[in-house]
Amino acid sequence: MLIAADKFKGSLTAVQVAERVMAGLRRVVPGVEVEALPVADGGDGTVDAAVAAGFERREVRVAGPLGDELTAAFALRGDTAVVEMAEASGLQRLPAGVFAPLTSSTYGSGELLRAALDAGAGTIVFGVGGSATTDGGAGMLSALGARFVDAEGEPVAPGGAALSDVATADLSGLDPRLSSVDFVLASDVDNPLTGPKGAPAVYGPQKGASPDDVEILDAALGHFAAVLEKSIGSRATEYAAAPGAGAAGGIGYGALVLGARFRPGIEVMLDVLGFAPALERATLVITGEGSLDEQTLHGKAPAGVAAAARAAGKEVVAVCGRLALRPEALGRAGIRRAYPLTEVEPDIARCISDAGPILETVAQNIARDFLT
Repeated sequence: MLIAADKFKGSLTAVQVAERVMAGLRRVVPGVEVEALPVADGGDGTVDAAVAAGFERREVRVAGPLGDELTAAFALRGDTAVVEMAEASGLQRLPAGVFAPLTSSTYGSGELLRAALDAGAGTIVFGVGGSATTDGGAGMLSALGARFVDAEGEPVAPGGAALSDVATADLSGLDPRLSSVDFVLASDVDNPLTGPKGAPAVYGPQKGASPDDVEILDAALGHFAAVLEKSIGSRATEYAAAPGAGAAGGIGYGALVLGARFRPGIEVMLDVLGFAPALERATLVITGEGSLDEQTLHGKAPAGVAAAARAAGKEVVAVCGRLALRPEALGRAGIRRAYPLTEVEPDIARCISDAGPILETVAQNIARDFLT
């Protein structure tokens, strides 16, 4: 049996989900063989999933989204690094209740990438999601050697709003090691940089952006891409419209400018984590995440796990905190049955606060249904 579930956001990490499910299964069938492979789709929790799969955790001091120094981590195995932008520039890095949609920066994410290069990475999987930022990756590019100056020749301020002041973009100072690295942009979203489906319009409100802020950011990112076009040519415009450019406040755009290739985050992570051989050994796969809903079906970890398992002819069930998908939708996704915590404990607040013990009870139900 293989447990390949994502985190229950706000309650349990992916590693904790696997531990609780394993404990519940073994209460019913003590000798059951269980393999745990915590997964992530590129967003927050990606480094932890890589470390659980055998990567080494490396810590480094970088700038947070507001410029304050913090400790962030990336994962390394051989010459492959897994870098998670949320470690440096994620919403969880902001003080409680504080949002900074116009001024937060991805500079620290660029410092993390540089640390991975310093560690000898030849392949970098850059997981993006959960960002506090909407700066089009300008901060990240600056940390890697790019210069963005205003009409007076002064460096522009951090954050997305200040990009409207960029007069010149100079990428000649970018770290030369980037040209020889296999750089993979791993994301579960395929939005363009700007417009109705762009980073500010779709994800800005999640980062505290008002309707006026969204307009400011959208115009600033559009201006940023136009200035970059003068520096690198038509590619700048092509990248802005490309799938994934709008990921994590537009850091996807910056990654594409650096030469990254976009791949769905869960596909990349399953490859990196060694999912295929683990799947081959499994008879039943348990996946899941905090909420199984329409978003799950569009590139989230459980859908990716289920698709790969179905292709291999393996049966899949899912655990979740909340279930908002009908059985037929689950079936189309390759999930035979879902087991929500709310089936055991109807009180959602308790499902969040006591997720671990309740999940163990849910896993006992799975064991009774499939293992006895």
